[in-house]
Amino acid sequence: MIRTERGGRMAGQKRGAWRDTRTAYLLLAPSLFGISAFLVLPILVVAALALQRWDLIGPRTFVGLDNFVAVAADGRFTRSLLITAVFVAVVIPAQTVLGLVAALLLNRGLRGSAAFRVLYVLPWICAPLVLGVVWRWVLAPTDGALNALLGRRVEWLADPALALPSVAAVTVWTHIGYVALFFSAGLRAIPDTVHEAAMLDGAGPWQRFWRVTLPLLRPTTFFVLVTQIIATFQVFDSVYALTPNGGPQGVTDVVAGRIYYEAFEQRAVGQAAVMALVLFVLLVAVTLVQQRWFARRTTYDLST
Repeated sequence: MIRTERGGRMAGQKRGAWRDTRTAYLLLAPSLFGISAFLVLPILVVAALALQRWDLIGPRTFVGLDNFVAVAADGRFTRSLLITAVFVAVVIPAQTVLGLVAALLLNRGLRGSAAFRVLYVLPWICAPLVLGVVWRWVLAPTDGALNALLGRRVEWLADPALALPSVAAVTVWTHIGYVALFFSAGLRAIPDTVHEAAMLDGAGPWQRFWRVTLPLLRPTTFFVLVTQIIATFQVFDSVYALTPNGGPQGVTDVVAGRIYYEAFEQRAVGQAAVMALVLFVLLVAVTLVQQRWFARRTTYDLST
């Protein structure tokens, strides 16, 4: 009798577990469909195109690894990778630091902070191509607003020495609000008791910021860096609007732009697919490095 009751209980538990699992998969089905259709499937399509020669018009021809060899021998793609790396190295630290400063100022609760919070986010929610067109007018050499303010003619987008820094400055300006938004949320999640305890221990403002605020912001910093590095490596719209065709002497020929030019102007879809795969692998590697680095230095429990 006891064995029968135990067997019936175990069978009931298995049926309940199966129903819970089925319900979980049903709830996850829309998200799984979206990931499969818009993430996994495009990656597989790009991987297949990397092994073919196609000009967007004629039939596709299987060429094996010829596209990989061609891209490896193409100095323009290597140069685009270096340009993009420099671009990321300039943009990410600048917008992270400025976004954190903006978040600290907004969280002080000064008068007008709510209005400034909206103003900071507006550039990020606007279309990058539209912002690029606006900034191209601002930076125009003859009738541009910036040169009119300075009272001198400066070729911000035509000078090879100024084109990439100018595009980087516009990118930083665009994303400061995004970074500040998340840092502001992270600052609000830190309990006031933590800062009060640090003050009782004699910690000054700088010590509280360096030894209390920054360590507790590491989860937010990790999220911001991962998302922004991925977005900056893939930047295209604003760069294309400001400096089409790679800019003066190709100094703004970023990887996403090189993929676009290769696929839709040169009609070398196979080689463009190889470049996209290289960019994908590079972003996965950078993300994994960040994850391992932050995993050893991040705590999510504010009570410890």
